[in-house]
Amino acid sequence: MAELPTRTLGDGTSVPVLGFGTYPLRGDTGVRAMASALEAGYRFLDTAVNYRNEREVTEAIRASGVDRGDVFIQTKIPGRDHRGAHRSLRTTLQVMDLDFVDSALIHWPNPSQGTFVRAWERLVEAKEEGLVRSIGVSNFTPHHLDAIIEATGVTPASNQIELHPFFPQVQQRADNERRGITTQSWAPLGRAGEVLTAEPVATAARAHGVTPAQVVLRWHLHLDALPLPKSADPQRQAGNLEVLGFDLSAAQVEAITALGRPDGRLFDADPDTHEEM
Repeated sequence: MAELPTRTLGDGTSVPVLGFGTYPLRGDTGVRAMASALEAGYRFLDTAVNYRNEREVTEAIRASGVDRGDVFIQTKIPGRDHRGAHRSLRTTLQVMDLDFVDSALIHWPNPSQGTFVRAWERLVEAKEEGLVRSIGVSNFTPHHLDAIIEATGVTPASNQIELHPFFPQVQQRADNERRGITTQSWAPLGRAGEVLTAEPVATAARAHGVTPAQVVLRWHLHLDALPLPKSADPQRQAGNLEVLGFDLSAAQVEAITALGRPDGRLFDADPDTHEEM
């Protein structure tokens, strides 16, 4: 396939417009799945300390034969490491046998802990030291973003949030855009449940001669979001990359966005109450 185009984050870092989610790929099967994704054409691998597969990411890059410099590697700092985010990132680099990662995010704000601002301050320092090229957050709401930007004067380059047709995050996406923050989408296919059989998605798939999953991923790109689909199946991996050969109409994008539900989250993951350590 043709090389994926890139987009430029607010901090000037270049990143592919579509990435590969690695949760919960682990062990030898995880390495094979990630290597297959790289061979299919992915050049953005999204991992996290809590995924327990950071080592597998670098093993997969070596197994694929793709040059490390051609792969954008992103990890996430867990809640238990907020007070030592700088140390956590150094441990990640040791585990992955790398000099730096391309992006590091704070995985969840964990507001009751009251330490996400400190974690952001440490990530700012880590970037200044060259341990990471781009820094951002995950699952942050506007008031969480206000707190870290006010404390440091540094705006995250990315905010990775749950985003799929049943939970389109209209207000959060608008807030990210206003600040110049790129929205990344976790669970972009809604974990491949009933999202893919919803009528607006199925109708668009028939109209364009593509799969429902391709329609949903194209919808993310029309929203200017960066989706991170995950699949261990080589055929699906390749199919998920083939989303640039067609365009959805404005009416199709609107109809898919209208699938949003008040209870559209996949689980009880409101960042103001949900916490992961």
